[in-house]
Amino acid sequence: MSATLNVSNPTRPKRVLMIAANPAVSPVTQWPVGFWWAELTHPYWAFAEAGYAVEIRSPIGGALVADSYSDPEDSSGYSAHDILSLGFKRSATHAALLANTLSIADVDVEAYDALFVTGGQSPMITFRGNVGMQSLVSRFYEAGKITALVCHGTCLLLETRLSSGELLAQGKTWTGFANSEEKFVDSFVGKRIQPFWIEDEARAMADTNFVVDQRFREFAVRDGRLITGQQQFSGAAAARLVIETLGR
Repeated sequence: MSATLNVSNPTRPKRVLMIAANPAVSPVTQWPVGFWWAELTHPYWAFAEAGYAVEIRSPIGGALVADSYSDPEDSSGYSAHDILSLGFKRSATHAALLANTLSIADVDVEAYDALFVTGGQSPMITFRGNVGMQSLVSRFYEAGKITALVCHGTCLLLETRLSSGELLAQGKTWTGFANSEEKFVDSFVGKRIQPFWIEDEARAMADTNFVVDQRFREFAVRDGRLITGQQQFSGAAAARLVIETLGR
């Protein structure tokens, strides 16, 4: 856990379990893929400023690797504006949080106040069909905990079921990476990137309300204990909804 001072409640700060995807190789592009820097660092900073303690884990544990386009120092310049991620990356203390993460295997849900699942390109491969991640999300939700997911991490809501067998997203309003954003990214790199598009699959689901805002505009929604953010510019907004819900 991060040792964050909470001046409102120094003896028992709110605790958030943040999950970032393990590195993988895309079956579509054959590129190495991972987590997205801004979707980890921006909510992390929002939680830290609120005095929350944040623990970062990954599905299988080990060192985490970010998508290159999310790196503010990448030659593409795609995320050159992201000085917050640059600061996190250059800080030895913070970078160490990603060097050898614990897995989700022994997570004690009762030890945390909220779950926050980040995105990136890897989740579209490593989260889809991942029963361990689906179970983690449903366990947090059914324990009455705030359950937040952003960007491509929301692909978990396409499959995550509660103990009743009902999809967690059934009857819920939620968001995730939009088709307009997928089209922009495909055009930017000159090829198809993702194996599926979340918006297409969400809109094909029965009894769920998938909503999006303008392309790459900060947008996060809360439906009861479920909080979702649309894309990489929505991580801090989703974190703020968590903080507004839990207090300090």
